[in-house]
Amino acid sequence: MEVAAQREDTHYSLGSVLSHVLLHQTVIGQEALQQMALADAYPDFVVGCVGGGPTSPVSLPFVGQNITKGKKTRCIAVEPTACPSMTRGAYAFDYGDTAKLTPLVKMDTLGHDFVPPGIHAGGLRYHGMRALVSHAYHLGLVEAQSVAQTDVFTAGVGFARSEGIIPAPESAHAIARYGSWPRSATVR
Repeated sequence: MEVAAQREDTHYSLGSVLSHVLLHQTVIGQEALQQMALADAYPDFVVGCVGGGPTSPVSLPFVGQNITKGKKTRCIAVEPTACPSMTRGAYAFDYGDTAKLTPLVKMDTLGHDFVPPGIHAGGLRYHGMRALVSHAYHLGLVEAQSVAQTDVFTAGVGFARSEGIIPAPESAHAIARYGSWPRSATVR
């Protein structure tokens, strides 16, 4: 961003926190709805990690089903306790970046000048939450919970050992909150 701002021939465009990015990412949730229909099943809850970036779009089609079809799926957003924009932030207008180059966006925010602890390495380090996810949260359509980084890494290791799949730290937030891996796994 800093380089783009200094060049005449380059422009900076923030995408992650802005709602238009959700449009293409919700395809995952639309596919999940189709797979549920093929399996003749429907989830009681959908859990996803959240931050400013490309996280938790899978739940939005389920939120839509709750609104339009009367479904009762719980949509749960899990964020890090180190960057708790939904569970501890203010619902206010803020900039989407620290340089204040974006338009003001109404979102759950810890303030555009928020800097997470230097030791926080589990992803989801952003100061705010997507506007659409924040709005859904404040309408009561989405629940928010937070999880500690050490629990995230323990869950990721346990999940990898039991399932043979190494999750990204961001995805491990959801696994830490609701996963069914062997809880005795430890990070070594």
